[in-house]
Amino acid sequence: MEKRSLLEDLFLAYYNARKNKRNTINQLRFEMDLEHNLFDLCCRIQKKEYVPDPCTAFIISKPVKREVFTSSFRDRVIHHLFFNYVSPVFERTYIHDCYSCRKGKGSHYGVKRIDHHIRSCSGNYTRPCFVLKLDLRGYFMSIDRAILHKQVTDTLHKYADRKDSDGIKWKDKLDYDLILYLAQAIIFNDPTKNFHRKGSPSDWDGLPPDKSLLHSPEGCGIPIGNLTSQLFSNVYLASFDNYIKRELRFKHYGRYVDDFYIVHQDKNILKEAIPKIAAFLRDKLKITLHPKKIYLQKYENGVLYTGAYIKPHRIYVGNKTKANMRKALEEQKTKENVNLNSLRCTVNSYLGTMKHYRSFHIRKKIMTDHAWVFKYGCVRNCCSYYKLSGSPALSNLRPESLSLAVNPENPNPETTFKEVKRGKDLQLAMWVKSAK
Repeated sequence: MEKRSLLEDLFLAYYNARKNKRNTINQLRFEMDLEHNLFDLCCRIQKKEYVPDPCTAFIISKPVKREVFTSSFRDRVIHHLFFNYVSPVFERTYIHDCYSCRKGKGSHYGVKRIDHHIRSCSGNYTRPCFVLKLDLRGYFMSIDRAILHKQVTDTLHKYADRKDSDGIKWKDKLDYDLILYLAQAIIFNDPTKNFHRKGSPSDWDGLPPDKSLLHSPEGCGIPIGNLTSQLFSNVYLASFDNYIKRELRFKHYGRYVDDFYIVHQDKNILKEAIPKIAAFLRDKLKITLHPKKIYLQKYENGVLYTGAYIKPHRIYVGNKTKANMRKALEEQKTKENVNLNSLRCTVNSYLGTMKHYRSFHIRKKIMTDHAWVFKYGCVRNCCSYYKLSGSPALSNLRPESLSLAVNPENPNPETTFKEVKRGKDLQLAMWVKSAK
């Protein structure tokens, strides 16, 4: 099998990096002189002269207040290049129930797995069991970069003589000298030494010190917002996952970034495991458990995990998601000129999340409470997604299956649902009728 050249790998990394960022200013600026930029990156990497650009720091408030350091688009290409090289290697070190930054294993998969573990441990809800849920304090800000670098290099060297799925040794398939150079350049880059602050310094007011890289100890912390940070978050806790599964012998365990759970029939065994877990994290990885985020309860009481509320025989959407959807629709409504594409994306992002759980009546209630959105489109497939009236998909529907426009003279329209049979597809159309 012939190796691709570094320049070909950079082009592939560029195409990966521009997904969902096709029309951003930084992406367009990079693309204006694409060949030159990629060739320049290629030369700098080969000469080992690559230096990351300054980052941009800002504060986000959803879903919680966080500090984010984002890299330039040029550096994002390097991150994707490194990820494409090493991700297949590190995939072999993860346990099955590690959910973040893995293909086919996201937050929804994590919800399905914790539901599966509860069913399995409780004998399909026929015997008692308990759920221990733990979180880490300031995880990304507490990662020791020297420990992380050692974990990355040790794993790469460990798998160098092993074969991939095609029967080729990893050391023959990958340029190890290049990968180790990139690993050091990315891991030991301290974004706080050279960054641009977006927004006002007062935006940082109220942010806990353990949530900010600006207050992290020397040699600790990786930025939230980079693809490599998501990869490294899994690598850093891979040894901890194996400690829980292999040494403590817990069968029903799973982790999403720094949020993990253990399901067991004996409450006392779970209590005894907490100090052991805290000691391993403190001694081996130099991170600590969050003392205010330790939950131990019966499975019948329900478990909130990655935005979903898991109860026996059913899974509901979390209250925070419902509140955020209502708030987002109110913000859209108060705008002078409604951006229809933004409205469609906002509605569909929440409906797309909620449809995975028992939430039809919740979606119906939220949409009826915000009937103004049906001036521009309607919902379909049992309130699973929102279509603008001018979209081609709606132009082929019968007129009676579309939402009617709200009468501008009547600010309080009456809104009802009606099921419309169209072939084998039972869809839910929203009807808006003028009040008498």
